[in-house]
Amino acid sequence: MTRPLVAEFRDADALSRAALRIRNSSHELVDAFTPLPVEGLAEIFDAKPSRIRWTMLIAGMAFAAFAYGLQWWSAVQDYPLNVGGRPLNSWPVFLLVPFEVGMLAAAFTGLIAFLRQCGLPRLHHPIFDVAGFERTSQDRFFLLIQEAPDRQEENLRELLFDAGAVMVSEVGP
Repeated sequence: MTRPLVAEFRDADALSRAALRIRNSSHELVDAFTPLPVEGLAEIFDAKPSRIRWTMLIAGMAFAAFAYGLQWWSAVQDYPLNVGGRPLNSWPVFLLVPFEVGMLAAAFTGLIAFLRQCGLPRLHHPIFDVAGFERTSQDRFFLLIQEAPDRQEENLRELLFDAGAVMVSEVGP
Protein backbone atom coordinates (compact mmCIF):
# COMPACT_ATOMS: atom_id res chain seq x y z
CA MET A 1 0.00 0.00 0.00
CA THR A 2 1.28 3.42 -0.86
CA ARG A 3 1.80 6.21 1.60
CA PRO A 4 -0.54 9.17 1.52
CA LEU A 5 0.63 12.43 -0.04
CA VAL A 6 0.20 15.90 1.37
CA ALA A 7 0.10 18.94 -0.90
CA GLU A 8 0.66 22.53 0.22
CA PHE A 9 -1.22 25.43 -1.39
CA ARG A 10 -0.90 29.20 -0.98
CA ASP A 11 -4.60 30.02 -1.21
CA ALA A 12 -8.04 28.50 -0.76
CA ASP A 13 -8.95 28.67 -4.46
CA ALA A 14 -6.01 26.50 -5.47
CA LEU A 15 -6.89 24.03 -2.71
CA SER A 16 -10.51 23.84 -3.89
CA ARG A 17 -9.47 23.37 -7.53
CA ALA A 18 -7.05 20.60 -6.57
CA ALA A 19 -9.63 18.88 -4.34
CA LEU A 20 -12.15 18.96 -7.19
CA ARG A 21 -9.62 17.50 -9.63
CA ILE A 22 -8.61 14.77 -7.17
CA ARG A 23 -12.24 13.88 -6.48
CA ASN A 24 -12.85 13.46 -10.22
CA SER A 25 -9.79 11.18 -10.53
CA SER A 26 -9.47 7.72 -9.00
CA HIS A 27 -7.52 8.96 -5.95
CA GLU A 28 -9.12 9.39 -2.53
CA LEU A 29 -9.39 12.70 -0.70
CA VAL A 30 -8.62 12.08 2.97
CA ASP A 31 -8.63 15.50 4.64
CA ALA A 32 -7.99 19.20 4.19
CA PHE A 33 -6.21 21.43 6.69
CA THR A 34 -6.96 25.14 6.43
CA PRO A 35 -6.46 28.19 8.66
CA LEU A 36 -10.00 29.39 7.93
CA PRO A 37 -13.26 27.89 6.66
CA VAL A 38 -13.24 27.35 2.90
CA GLU A 39 -16.61 27.71 1.22
CA GLY A 40 -17.67 24.66 -0.77
CA LEU A 41 -14.96 22.36 0.58
CA ALA A 42 -17.40 20.20 2.56
CA GLU A 43 -19.40 19.54 -0.61
CA ILE A 44 -16.25 18.48 -2.46
CA PHE A 45 -15.39 15.99 0.27
CA ASP A 46 -18.97 14.68 0.31
CA ALA A 47 -18.85 14.04 4.07
CA LYS A 48 -21.18 11.41 5.45
CA PRO A 49 -23.41 12.29 8.40
CA SER A 50 -22.17 11.15 11.78
CA ARG A 51 -23.81 8.23 13.58
CA ILE A 52 -23.08 9.66 17.01
CA ARG A 53 -26.67 10.87 17.48
CA TRP A 54 -28.09 7.40 16.89
CA THR A 55 -25.55 5.88 19.26
CA MET A 56 -26.50 8.41 21.92
CA LEU A 57 -30.22 7.73 21.41
CA ILE A 58 -29.84 3.97 21.69
CA ALA A 59 -27.61 4.17 24.78
CA GLY A 60 -29.87 6.71 26.49
CA MET A 61 -33.00 4.67 25.87
CA ALA A 62 -31.34 1.42 26.92
CA PHE A 63 -30.02 2.83 30.19
CA ALA A 64 -33.33 4.58 30.91
CA ALA A 65 -35.18 1.30 30.37
CA PHE A 66 -32.68 -0.48 32.62
CA ALA A 67 -33.13 2.16 35.37
CA TYR A 68 -36.92 1.91 35.11
CA GLY A 69 -36.75 -1.89 35.23
CA LEU A 70 -34.46 -1.76 38.26
CA GLN A 71 -36.83 0.57 40.08
CA TRP A 72 -39.84 -1.53 39.16
CA TRP A 73 -38.14 -4.75 40.28
CA SER A 74 -37.08 -3.31 43.61
CA ALA A 75 -40.47 -1.69 44.36
CA VAL A 76 -42.81 -4.40 43.05
CA GLN A 77 -40.99 -7.74 43.24
CA ASP A 78 -38.03 -7.54 45.60
CA TYR A 79 -39.21 -5.23 48.40
CA PRO A 80 -42.90 -4.31 48.03
CA LEU A 81 -43.85 -1.50 50.39
CA ASN A 82 -47.34 0.00 50.39
CA VAL A 83 -46.98 3.75 50.97
CA GLY A 84 -50.10 5.88 51.20
CA GLY A 85 -52.32 3.31 49.52
CA ARG A 86 -50.68 3.83 46.11
CA PRO A 87 -50.15 0.88 43.81
CA LEU A 88 -46.74 -0.80 43.95
CA ASN A 89 -46.07 0.04 40.30
CA SER A 90 -46.54 3.79 40.58
CA TRP A 91 -44.99 4.73 37.23
CA PRO A 92 -45.15 8.55 37.61
CA VAL A 93 -42.83 8.28 40.59
CA PHE A 94 -40.43 6.07 38.60
CA LEU A 95 -39.90 8.45 35.65
CA LEU A 96 -37.43 10.95 37.10
CA VAL A 97 -34.52 8.57 37.72
CA PRO A 98 -34.71 6.82 34.29
CA PHE A 99 -34.77 10.23 32.58
CA GLU A 100 -31.67 11.39 34.46
CA VAL A 101 -29.82 8.10 33.96
CA GLY A 102 -30.74 8.09 30.25
CA MET A 103 -29.44 11.64 29.76
CA LEU A 104 -26.21 10.84 31.61
CA ALA A 105 -25.67 7.66 29.61
CA ALA A 106 -26.37 9.47 26.33
CA ALA A 107 -23.87 12.21 27.22
CA PHE A 108 -21.13 9.74 28.16
CA THR A 109 -21.82 7.64 25.07
CA GLY A 110 -21.68 10.74 22.86
CA LEU A 111 -18.35 11.78 24.35
CA ILE A 112 -16.83 8.32 23.92
CA ALA A 113 -18.19 7.97 20.37
CA PHE A 114 -16.86 11.43 19.46
CA LEU A 115 -13.39 10.64 20.79
CA ARG A 116 -13.35 7.32 18.97
CA GLN A 117 -14.53 8.81 15.67
CA CYS A 118 -11.87 11.53 15.86
CA GLY A 119 -9.17 9.01 16.71
CA LEU A 120 -8.42 10.71 20.01
CA PRO A 121 -6.50 10.70 22.25
CA ARG A 122 -3.75 10.64 19.64
CA LEU A 123 -0.96 12.96 20.63
CA HIS A 124 1.06 12.68 17.42
CA HIS A 125 0.13 12.17 13.78
CA PRO A 126 2.68 11.51 11.03
CA ILE A 127 1.45 14.56 9.10
CA PHE A 128 2.94 16.75 11.84
CA ASP A 129 6.41 15.75 10.55
CA VAL A 130 5.79 17.32 7.14
CA ALA A 131 7.95 20.41 6.70
CA GLY A 132 5.91 23.60 7.04
CA PHE A 133 2.74 21.91 8.30
CA GLU A 134 2.69 24.16 11.35
CA ARG A 135 1.76 27.02 9.00
CA THR A 136 -1.65 25.45 8.40
CA SER A 137 -2.93 27.45 11.35
CA GLN A 138 -1.51 30.68 9.89
CA ASP A 139 -1.53 31.09 6.11
CA ARG A 140 -1.12 27.75 4.28
CA PHE A 141 -3.63 25.22 3.00
CA PHE A 142 -2.88 21.49 2.97
CA LEU A 143 -4.61 18.60 1.25
CA LEU A 144 -4.10 14.96 2.29
CA ILE A 145 -4.62 12.43 -0.51
CA GLN A 146 -4.48 8.64 -0.56
CA GLU A 147 -3.13 7.48 -3.87
CA ALA A 148 -5.08 4.86 -5.81
CA PRO A 149 -3.05 1.60 -5.92
CA ASP A 150 -3.40 1.13 -9.67
CA ARG A 151 -2.21 4.66 -10.54
CA GLN A 152 1.34 5.97 -10.71
CA GLU A 153 2.53 8.35 -8.00
CA GLU A 154 4.04 10.64 -10.63
CA ASN A 155 0.61 11.23 -12.16
CA LEU A 156 -0.78 12.33 -8.80
CA ARG A 157 2.19 14.60 -8.12
CA GLU A 158 1.87 16.11 -11.59
CA LEU A 159 -1.86 16.61 -11.10
CA LEU A 160 -1.27 18.39 -7.80
CA PHE A 161 1.45 20.66 -9.18
CA ASP A 162 -0.79 21.52 -12.17
CA ALA A 163 -3.55 22.48 -9.72
CA GLY A 164 -1.25 24.95 -7.97
CA ALA A 165 0.54 22.98 -5.26
CA VAL A 166 3.66 24.60 -3.88
CA MET A 167 5.01 21.39 -2.34
CA VAL A 168 4.01 17.71 -2.45
CA SER A 169 5.50 15.23 -0.01
CA GLU A 170 4.84 11.80 1.44
CA VAL A 171 3.44 11.32 4.92
CA GLY A 172 5.46 8.86 7.00
CA PRO A 173 4.01 5.82 8.76
